[in-house]
Amino acid sequence: MITKIFRGLTLFPILLCAQSNSSAQTKYETAVFAGGCFWCMEAPFEKLEGVIEVVSGYSGGQKENPGYKEVSAGGTGHLEAIRITYEPSKITYAELLDVFWRQIDPTDSGGQFVDRGAQYKTAIFYQNDEQRKLAEKSRQELEESGRFKKPIVTEILKAPAFYKAEGYHQDYYKKSPLKYKFYRFNSGRDQCLRKAWGDKTEPEGSGKVKRFIPHPVPPQGGKKSETTAVKPWSFIKPSKEELKKRLTPLQYKVTQENATEKPFANEYWNNKKEGIYVDIASGEPLFSSLDKFESQTGWPSFSRPLEGGNIVEKEERAVFMLRREVRSKYADSHLGHLFNDGPQPDGLRYCINSAALRFIPKEDLEKEGYGKYEKLFEK
Repeated sequence: MITKIFRGLTLFPILLCAQSNSSAQTKYETAVFAGGCFWCMEAPFEKLEGVIEVVSGYSGGQKENPGYKEVSAGGTGHLEAIRITYEPSKITYAELLDVFWRQIDPTDSGGQFVDRGAQYKTAIFYQNDEQRKLAEKSRQELEESGRFKKPIVTEILKAPAFYKAEGYHQDYYKKSPLKYKFYRFNSGRDQCLRKAWGDKTEPEGSGKVKRFIPHPVPPQGGKKSETTAVKPWSFIKPSKEELKKRLTPLQYKVTQENATEKPFANEYWNNKKEGIYVDIASGEPLFSSLDKFESQTGWPSFSRPLEGGNIVEKEERAVFMLRREVRSKYADSHLGHLFNDGPQPDGLRYCINSAALRFIPKEDLEKEGYGKYEKLFEK
């Protein structure tokens, strides 16, 4: 009854098998997730680079060609699901799994958020042993992370048939944005996910969002622990509680409270090694050593960003002056300020706090998940 009041449908991510398609020289595969309302499951995946198409539908039951009314009423055995067509050379099955976990409450066996019933349970459907092993490994890592206090109950099952849902359900978040936002807010989904994962649980922006593989922040911020594994999460800002545990007091003060570190007494002001600088909280790529220059200010200075889309500029009114603050897009970390006294031809100087950055030497780019930037340093 509650579900009907809010919207009349929900889905949940079932990870369907990877099915090969070949078109010309491009190989596509498919994955199906079930995680409650399929309206809410489409949007996060459609924004990922390498995802070709996301379709809402039904899977897991015995009835052929079921309709929405039948599935939502229960009794068909089907779950609301999405089928993802993707290009594995650009995004992997393991990365899709990572995004999947961030959209659901994997501890709920009775449905998802406001949508109750077996048709809204979560599941991962595998097509072959490789997918099964990846899904089991992913679930085990989540269980061992301690992020959720209750046991993970999301099932991993052999992939059954997938049936496409009615046309009006496809891309509902685009066709009826106001109704979708109203439903999503009142469903409690975002509130629950934010509590578990922090402020951001899906890529932002319009169109295809570039994904990278950030490194988790070491406990003391500077040195990587041998037991710290690189996990291919999207760029997502951790909760404040988690940031306080993972960042040093100075890193937290700079990135979260807009503080400025001391000049000439910070880690990277005089760093001359080749490599890239990423956000200390999220791992999103920000600057390259190729654009770093000596500004004699005592802070790292860059003439331009490595990834302009990861930089956000804001007006900042200080005493008797107006400045341009620089923040990271996904983690929303305070980085520093932008001035117009840099080198030509653009004359820009991105004055950045070392405490907001993590440096990755060029020889470590591949193992850290930033291999695409190695070509920048080829002689």
